[in-house]
Amino acid sequence: MCGIVGFVNADGRAADRGILGQMNDAIIHRGPDDEGVHVSGPLALGMRRLAIIDIGGGHQPMFSSDNRYSIVFNGEIYNFLELRERLESDGERFDTDSDTEVLLRLFQLKGADCLDDLRGMFAFAVWDSLECELFIARDRVGKKPLLYAHLSNGDLVFGSEFQSLLKHPGISREIDPDAIDSYVSFLAVPAPRTAFRDIRKLEPGHWMRWKAGRIHRERYWQPDFSSKISISETEAVEETTRILEEATRLRMISDVPLGAFLSGGVDSSIVAALMARQSHAPIKTFSIGFEEQDYSELRYARMVARHIGAEPHEFVLRPNAMDLIPTLVDHYGEPYADSSAIPTFYVARETRKHVTVALNGDGGDESFAGYERHAAMLIAEWYRRIPNPIRKMFIESIVAMLPGSDLKRGRFRDLKRFIAAANLPTSERYFRWTSSFPRQELDELYTDSFKANLTGDGPQSVQAAWLEARSGKPRRGLLDSVLLTDLMTYLPTDLLVKVDIATMANSLEARSPFLDHKVIEFAASLPENIKMSRFQTKSLLKKVAANLVPREAVYRKKMGFGVPIGDWFRGEMKGFVREILLSEKSLNRGVIRPEMLRRYVDEHTSATRDHAFKLWTLLMLELWFGRVVDQ
Repeated sequence: MCGIVGFVNADGRAADRGILGQMNDAIIHRGPDDEGVHVSGPLALGMRRLAIIDIGGGHQPMFSSDNRYSIVFNGEIYNFLELRERLESDGERFDTDSDTEVLLRLFQLKGADCLDDLRGMFAFAVWDSLECELFIARDRVGKKPLLYAHLSNGDLVFGSEFQSLLKHPGISREIDPDAIDSYVSFLAVPAPRTAFRDIRKLEPGHWMRWKAGRIHRERYWQPDFSSKISISETEAVEETTRILEEATRLRMISDVPLGAFLSGGVDSSIVAALMARQSHAPIKTFSIGFEEQDYSELRYARMVARHIGAEPHEFVLRPNAMDLIPTLVDHYGEPYADSSAIPTFYVARETRKHVTVALNGDGGDESFAGYERHAAMLIAEWYRRIPNPIRKMFIESIVAMLPGSDLKRGRFRDLKRFIAAANLPTSERYFRWTSSFPRQELDELYTDSFKANLTGDGPQSVQAAWLEARSGKPRRGLLDSVLLTDLMTYLPTDLLVKVDIATMANSLEARSPFLDHKVIEFAASLPENIKMSRFQTKSLLKKVAANLVPREAVYRKKMGFGVPIGDWFRGEMKGFVREILLSEKSLNRGVIRPEMLRRYVDEHTSATRDHAFKLWTLLMLELWFGRVVDQ
């Protein structure tokens, strides 16, 4: 596990070691244990290492025995011991015990096809000095980040984080308005765009080859929902448990201490329980809660930890956590507004005091239908079959009179939101339920000058490309289409970025059994009614969990990992929000209309309306402009 950086000059001029050093120093937090650089002609490779496997022998960059190939690698190959045994049986010999050497040897033998053999999380770059060719690749689901800039003169610059690339003099800080538009809707910028015009993200499941100033990209993996298996519910519970247990066991291979994030939810509870099954000593679990009980799951985390015999560590997050905001802005490097980054950062920081590796439950919702919006999409299809006059007269008119408050969570408010979107076409409906701002509100939000610079089809097209591609034999069902959309957009755009940055900022490695591609492929092969039965989210996974932890922790309302920012914005953060969003710089930024900023701030702080997520989105955008772009 580490951070990687590098560049190659298309015209053959010698690479500047000083630039490489600055790029590498910018990500020291990703790898405080070791560093390595290699400069040869036009090529520069660098790495920062957090030593997990073969602590003494895994130094990078690593070179092939004939010095033709050199590699920098960020991540873990969980099946590297199996791959090594296979290679040794074919006569290969190894000088270290590291997964990096196994990866390099596989690439020598198979080139891009080696990616099919890898079971893990990774972003790596291999330089072929004979062909003067650079190959870079990213893991199937996007656990590990890989940014790059293909400059107008043909040069290629790459790295794990924005801080590194922005140290290269060839890269400007000019913004991409279409990326900002997507950010405002999705809280983060979907690949391949970034907030900077010059920088792009290599998409999950892709590799790229650079040669003589030109690049070629290809997708090598995508989950297949078309081939369904015949399986009973009982068999599905058994097989899901077996494959998750295997994925967990592989992620427990480590030469340093490890533990588990435990929120008390279904997914993290399953992972912790499966770890406890395979550990000779009590596992360490790490949990975070809030003073606001509506947001705190510590009671359930405690219950699960006690049941599995874990050694629990927990703490409560208070509003002074807002002191963290500037640090978050700097580390994420582009606008990022998932407020759960706050507790994720803090739990990572506390966890790192005890262990170097932590397993988590990321990915369970996206493969096993865990979000309420998954059920809502199916219910909406049923609802749309009711004749329109009956919907209007007997349902929607009654719902409109319900007393649901915009300021308080509740079923009436949820029902009103559902009815508002249920009649929309599929992609518009899903966009409405996953975006911070309704599309029509964005017209009022943006200044005319900013709208004039928008050139794309809008953020809705990011999801529509996956949701609407439902042709084929057999035709993919709606639930599978929604799950595929989340796996290819929401998961890598938001959740995996959140965890990678928050953990690596604290020099902690996070591992996710649910994101094993074999787990994802198995879940994709399951019939829809096995994953979600009678509109119950994650019905299969809950049955798996009920065999491992107390049922009380399983069959309850999903809480997620949010923070009470709405309350904070009316309390201790009220002045901070006004200071940033209503500053002269913000009001004259030219992106958001000043009257909209004033309206959101005034209505929320006076408790007239709830604009918590909108304000957080705009606050993080303005802070990013001030701390990153304005510099």
